[in-house]
Amino acid sequence: MSGHSKWASIKHKKAALDDKRGKIFTKIIRELSMAARMDGGEPDTNPRLRKAIADAKAVNMPADNIKRAIMKGTGQLEGVSYEEITYEGYGPGGVAIYVEALSDNKNRTVSELRHIFAKNSGHIGESGCVAWMFKRKGYVVVEQEKASEDELLEIILDAGAEDLMEDGSNYEIFTPPEDFEAVVNALKEHDIKLAASNLGYIPQNYVKLEGKQAQQLLRLMEELEDHDDVQHVWANFDIDEEEIAKYSS
Repeated sequence: MSGHSKWASIKHKKAALDDKRGKIFTKIIRELSMAARMDGGEPDTNPRLRKAIADAKAVNMPADNIKRAIMKGTGQLEGVSYEEITYEGYGPGGVAIYVEALSDNKNRTVSELRHIFAKNSGHIGESGCVAWMFKRKGYVVVEQEKASEDELLEIILDAGAEDLMEDGSNYEIFTPPEDFEAVVNALKEHDIKLAASNLGYIPQNYVKLEGKQAQQLLRLMEELEDHDDVQHVWANFDIDEEEIAKYSS
């Protein structure tokens, strides 16, 4: 999986700088509204909303923006109604890609995503074509310079994590969905900075890419993630950190 967590941490750092472009705010506002619509506007009883609020605060979203987004979700304020949609497809080298989106116009979204896939040597597939390759888990990335492996293991295993793996200069931590929040909180309580954290769809196997295919895949990932309707992109690529650094620079 070399370089997989590196890409996740680059995205995480980039998101913290993206608020001036408005993209990250747009995505988080939609997630706040959807989380509140699905399970209510009280974060104490809505884990998905708690995560969205934490993400909003991490990029310095004003409290009024957070409040309005939640109130639109609960119906206390008028707002656009979004629908949760997943798209599945393949990228260069046969990499499996699973996309989570929130859209107010499914036809527009699928048309635009189909174009992004096609121009980057990929294509959207039928529903279910790659979902079986992924498993829902909590996923946390910690840079190795932030903590030792022994220290991390002691913290995360007590909190309910199921595995820790080295990935280049990072540690990847995997949790059952129900223990994701406890593991994140335990790390934060020990002042360990997270390079990335998400509850999502983790690949069960990986496809190694190099050279042109690696660069095409990274371009596809970035364009998908930059689309306003796309919330998360999960893919089973294995690309060396050096290749990712070359693309990012």
